[in-house]
Amino acid sequence: MSNLRFYNTASRSVEDFSLPAGVPQVRIYCCGPTVYHFAHIGNLRAYLFEDVLRRTLEYHGFAVKHVVNITDVGHLTSDEDDGDDKMEKGAARTGKTVWEVAEFYTQAFQKDISRLGILTPTVWCKATDHIQEQIALVQTLEEKGFTYRTSDGIYFDSHKFSRYADFARLDIKGLHEGLRIDMGEKKNATDFALWKFSPTDTKRAMEWPSPWGVGFPGWHIECSAMAMKHLGETLDIHCGGTDHVRIHHTNEIAQSECATGKLFARFWMHGEFLRMGDSDKMSKSSGEFLTLDVLLNKGYHPMEYRLLALTSHYRNYLNFSFEAMDSAREGLKSLRKKTDPLIGQGGYKHTGSIGSTKAKEWQAKFAEAVGDDLNTSKALGFLNLMLKDDLQDYEKSALVRDFDRVLGLGLGEPLVLETPLATNAVDASRVEALLVERTNARKNKDFKTSDRIRDELVAMNVVIKDGPQGTTWEVKS
Repeated sequence: MSNLRFYNTASRSVEDFSLPAGVPQVRIYCCGPTVYHFAHIGNLRAYLFEDVLRRTLEYHGFAVKHVVNITDVGHLTSDEDDGDDKMEKGAARTGKTVWEVAEFYTQAFQKDISRLGILTPTVWCKATDHIQEQIALVQTLEEKGFTYRTSDGIYFDSHKFSRYADFARLDIKGLHEGLRIDMGEKKNATDFALWKFSPTDTKRAMEWPSPWGVGFPGWHIECSAMAMKHLGETLDIHCGGTDHVRIHHTNEIAQSECATGKLFARFWMHGEFLRMGDSDKMSKSSGEFLTLDVLLNKGYHPMEYRLLALTSHYRNYLNFSFEAMDSAREGLKSLRKKTDPLIGQGGYKHTGSIGSTKAKEWQAKFAEAVGDDLNTSKALGFLNLMLKDDLQDYEKSALVRDFDRVLGLGLGEPLVLETPLATNAVDASRVEALLVERTNARKNKDFKTSDRIRDELVAMNVVIKDGPQGTTWEVKS
């Protein structure tokens, strides 16, 4: 197999990848979802890139321990320490408890990644199952002198970590007070909460006792505590979206390396946004986001979206449109027209089917493409060129199966369209709550929110009709 080379955000360069001596497996931590809403297809693009990374490592002979967190603790809507609690917002929106919200959207997320052929992580870890580890990490930082207390929490003093600005190439001097956040009692604009105190006049839905009083963890401490619990103090690869670089991952590095005195991650890999129309990215807060269920209700297959994602490099923007989805549909149809007849051709009587010199050359080209910072579009090109070559059918069959270990398109398996939601599974109270929210949005001329709710109802198989007497709805048969 060819050498592996990945772009490392820390160095801003492509570097050769190998494991340190004595390390038996690649230790990967991927920032998972905050389960207060459905994942949109922009979120899911990040997990597709991480899936290809894992598959590529395994294709090249590495054992992998892959950890993904579930953020089910109510942290604030902003990466800075302000805004509303995401979990409580989800509870208010759905009429469920925060625990029910977390469980519902966790299951929805896990169903989505299964539909997309994304391999199940070695470890799912929930933030609520690791509160004590988070408290212990804050205590370590406190003992080493990296924290201070304010009236609302325990904060990390970023000026005590001399390399704080290095990872994101931050201009610390250019950050003025109040530019990123209302400073309040914070010493520095880049300081961040490790543990927040619960309000004294209200009881939060999620709070825990701690050495500092009842409260809840800050947003960033969760990932450091869970990553080190399951993978050790130094990771081989830490993944996430590009939006994590400036604050979340910068803060993870600061608190982790101050606590351990060791490098937190050898490689940092980040996926770029999915863009829709003129928007820089798809986001829940904008009201403009599409779920996988919406695509399914429009007749698309999850593998068509996976193929669309594979046609663009993970570090480039992916421009989404339904025209692009139509092209992906035709592309998958064309590919399967070539591969489906080959299935079964590489059976037991052709053991060692990738044996000829020419077949091995195609395998080497594919391995080199995916090993060169996950160049999936080039790898797809080699797949299509190989299918046009004059190899024996059993060799082509074996190569298709071999390549699909990385591509994950389910080549050789039936392409079955799924009904997103059974008609008897519609939660009437949920529909009514969404319709109230939509009506209020329309009154306020907030058409982005109105359209987002309409798409969510479509994903639930619900048809709405606006009339002079109000809005009615029914489940599509």
